[in-house]
Amino acid sequence: MRLTPLLNDDLLPFGAHGAPYTRQTYMSHPKRIYELLLDYAAGDTKTTAVNIGLVWTSCTSEAQHTGLAMSPQLPTRTLSWPGSLAGKTLGELAGWITDWEPYKATVGMAAINCSLNQHELPSGITLLPVPELGNLAVFEHFLPLLQGKKVVVVGRYPGIERYAGAINLSIIERQPQNTDYPDPACEFLIPDADWVFLTASSITNKTFPRLAALAQQAKTVLMGPTVPWLPELHTFGIDYLAGVEVVDAGKLCQTVSEGGGVRIFEDSVRYRIVELTPDNSMNWLKKRIADDYDNKQRLTSAMEHWYGAGNKTRFPEFNRLNHITTRLSRMDLSYKRLWDSQH
Repeated sequence: MRLTPLLNDDLLPFGAHGAPYTRQTYMSHPKRIYELLLDYAAGDTKTTAVNIGLVWTSCTSEAQHTGLAMSPQLPTRTLSWPGSLAGKTLGELAGWITDWEPYKATVGMAAINCSLNQHELPSGITLLPVPELGNLAVFEHFLPLLQGKKVVVVGRYPGIERYAGAINLSIIERQPQNTDYPDPACEFLIPDADWVFLTASSITNKTFPRLAALAQQAKTVLMGPTVPWLPELHTFGIDYLAGVEVVDAGKLCQTVSEGGGVRIFEDSVRYRIVELTPDNSMNWLKKRIADDYDNKQRLTSAMEHWYGAGNKTRFPEFNRLNHITTRLSRMDLSYKRLWDSQH
């Protein structure tokens, strides 16, 4: 079973009468984040390998880009599709993000990140690797801002308990340990928080829309190797992205396939912190628009030559051109909405 697609009018960053959507509008449409992700991931690039490890799932394309997602912590021996994923397009696998079966959704998220990682990452702060910290490097970065604040972390990160004595820390975990709170506590703890650190795995398991809505009054950090580098995340109330940049794809895939967890932070990926201010988001969108516009112009020229040469069949890259044109329209509207909010 999958999420039902939104109506076409609901896909646009502007309402039916031209009024710009606000954060509240985005929060009232929980499917919107998935429509945006699929829009950015649409394409015909082939997948060359999918590795489902104990902790991470990786997806690698023929263009030599790799994306990550956290693997489900639900052992299974009955998946019906192993041995059939290599050779499928990233767009096809990305569509699995809307599935409720956790392994399919995880493969979909990894494929989406693989597609997004083909683009230059946004400007931000790259955290130097400290092997013993792993995910905790993000908390070390923000620690000076967390003093005296109510901090809620959704998702347990290995070693995070070290901060319990330094800050007012509450941890919400699907499989709680010790002093962790169970999932339902999010409805009570997050609305009163000053800072919320939200695992990007919440996108995969479909809890992101509700968690992001609950965190609207807090400074919110979306974090983890599952983070998609998506410019529009600011419209969901996300203030910071703490995602990863891949520095050694070969080593990353080897570590994933061998069951690695925090080991990926040693020499395969590095955290990057991006503050989603309006200016940063506009600059990021502007760069993506320019890149897609160049690709559209190149493909349009190639299509003209194709038909000019007398070919009667459809232009081979028509689908790609159509995907880029649709994405450009959406990004242009998103940019206009940001511009209008600042002027």
